Amino acid sequence: MARITKEELVKLQKTYKTDAAIGKLFGISRQAVHQLRVKFAVKANREKNVERDKKIVAAYKKGKTGIDIANDLDLSISQVYRIIKKLS
Repeated sequence: MARITKEELVKLQKTYKTDAAIGKLFGISRQAVHQLRVKFAVKANREKNVERDKKIVAAYKKGKTGIDIANDLDLSISQVYRIIKKLS
């Protein structure tokens, strides 16, 4: 696992926002970053997800496909459809 301190992780979250983005930076998985957050008791950034999720649903309602939305936002297709299902 990457050598990331709690302080670094908190700073990285402010800049990179997601576990996946932080993992990509260090060449580790999103899950590995999640494990570090759990280890250090650092909460996930959820505020940005609220706005992103609203935009996903709005784009879908305007006729954009889940695949296109996933590609635009660099998310998995299944994640996009979970968000749509949750908020619709």
